[in-house]
Amino acid sequence: MYFQQKHVQKFMDKYKDRARLLISCPDQPGIVATVTTFLYEQGANIVESSQYSTDPEGGTFFLRIEFDAPNISERKEAIEEKFVTIAQQFEMKWRLSLHTHMKKVAIFVSKEEHCLLELLWEWQAGELLADFALVISNHEHMREIVESFGIPYYYIPVTKETKQEAEEKQIQLLKEYDIDVIVLARYMQILSPHFVATFPAQIINIHHSFLPAFIGARPYEQAYRRGVKLIGATSHYVTDDLDEGPIIEQDVERVDHKHHVEDLKRIGRMIEKTVLVRALKWHLEDRVIIHENKTIVFR
Repeated sequence: MYFQQKHVQKFMDKYKDRARLLISCPDQPGIVATVTTFLYEQGANIVESSQYSTDPEGGTFFLRIEFDAPNISERKEAIEEKFVTIAQQFEMKWRLSLHTHMKKVAIFVSKEEHCLLELLWEWQAGELLADFALVISNHEHMREIVESFGIPYYYIPVTKETKQEAEEKQIQLLKEYDIDVIVLARYMQILSPHFVATFPAQIINIHHSFLPAFIGARPYEQAYRRGVKLIGATSHYVTDDLDEGPIIEQDVERVDHKHHVEDLKRIGRMIEKTVLVRALKWHLEDRVIIHENKTIVFR
């Protein structure tokens, strides 16, 4: 815990004047010029800028800008008020966030530990700058590990008969902790439409295959029977359509006929945990913009 706090303090000191501006709007001339001129007028120095258009003729334009501006934390609301006129002119969906805003994260986990441990280790090392506020599980297995990191652990069992009651308890906790993002670190329960609707675009899942391949149960057994040469993992936002939400990150590893089911599972676990960490990191850094059922990821 001490090392994590040390990383956070160093981060806060270094980036106290930095902010991020994310924009999506109908593409047209003058967007970048207008936005950058506005930032210049606020005394900002742009340190990173990424943009993309689905089609310059009638498409959607996306922009992510990081900039330094003196005393940005005190001036944020005033700058937002001034930017409203520009946002209305270009029909923008936008948000301005402080680089030092530590998003509050809740992790959901069942029995498998590899994704949870990777998240905790990366967080402790200062690679995931966030407030890991709590862990919720439908099993007691991970309590000792989680509490050793100084993170509260809540055991909420889930059965077919108690699912609705369990979700209400979970939702209450998440609201009490004012959670920004929920990470399903191999949480082996399907969330209800009510739960998903309560936290739109805030739930990140890791799926143990390269979607849309091998959807459903026992994916590695399916892969083994098909004699696949590549296995992978997919991290995506959760929607009501099971395993069909906007994809944030994917990765694969080459395998061959010598790999049996247990080998595929072992390799798969390695891919899962790295893909989930990358997806969460990009979300925490405001590098992901959802567009329809896809994502624009400015890495």
